[in-house]
Amino acid sequence: MVVLRLDPLALARSRFALSPFAETLAAVVQLARPHAEPWAAAWRERHRPAFLARLAADGYARGLVELVAATKYLPDHLTLPPGGGMGTTLESELAAVARVPDEVAEAGLRTSQAHAWAGQRLDRLTGRGHGARAAALFREVWDAHLAADWPARRAALQRDVTHRAGLLAAHGWPRALHLMNRTSGWVGTDAIRFSDRPGPDRQVGPDGMLFVPVTAQRSSWLCEAPGRPFAMVYPARGTGEDGSGGGRAGDGRALARLLGSGRAQILRNLETPATTSELALLLAQSVGTVGGHLAILRDSGLVGRTRVGRRVLYHRTELGDRLAAGPGPNPGTGSGPGAGVG
Repeated sequence: MVVLRLDPLALARSRFALSPFAETLAAVVQLARPHAEPWAAAWRERHRPAFLARLAADGYARGLVELVAATKYLPDHLTLPPGGGMGTTLESELAAVARVPDEVAEAGLRTSQAHAWAGQRLDRLTGRGHGARAAALFREVWDAHLAADWPARRAALQRDVTHRAGLLAAHGWPRALHLMNRTSGWVGTDAIRFSDRPGPDRQVGPDGMLFVPVTAQRSSWLCEAPGRPFAMVYPARGTGEDGSGGGRAGDGRALARLLGSGRAQILRNLETPATTSELALLLAQSVGTVGGHLAILRDSGLVGRTRVGRRVLYHRTELGDRLAAGPGPNPGTGSGPGAGVG
């Protein structure tokens, strides 16, 4: 069991962050593995042929991707904590990866291979410049498969952070961190159980740690680097097909017949509160269209709104929750095991 043991000042100085690189790493795993997460099936179907063709033409890239997709311990040079908070850029993260010394990257690759499924070898991962080669591959994956979707994905991630920040303000960190992944939980009052897999405990110092959401629902890992705070990558709430809010299981046709497809889609996506502009990005609709639907949903008592600083967050009411859940018991959703533990 991996436990994060917290300094008394750690939680007071912990914070959320975004990581385009972590989003890319999760996408690489999704594209490489033989089976897709249900929410990502359509995106994967569009992008996987070109991704596999790219790997077929580059033995090093193929070896690295196969290892990442097969290991329970991601390579150290691919799990660096983001350094720019909520404004972290892919360029800054790629530069950090490219600077990792070869001896550090090679040690991490060997550890990953030791924790991988049987048959994984490092034959293709030879030569020098491991950090720079990984950075070049991830830049290509981003440009080809993620850049166009990033505004919607980022909106979904920001929505998760807004939701948890509200819980933090009202109830403190234990509630804000509740169910970040299937195995995480509090151990007493000063430690977080990150994983139930064997591994050494980590000591989180007074600078606190980062919490980094990604849209992939089966991704969770720990980022660490000397002199930098730990970062816990976790699956964001309410993400669905193509990185947007997915809502409950089921096809939603009955709800669409009742409310109209546009308003039904918005109601399902408000499982996690969101602003008008966030919903517009998630659903690829204009702000005016979304605002009109929200006004009708508010008038119907299905949606309410709350001001948080300069932002106005829309949320489902109790009636809206019952309607979105549909008939019968509501099983809810859960998050699965992580792509790796770094």
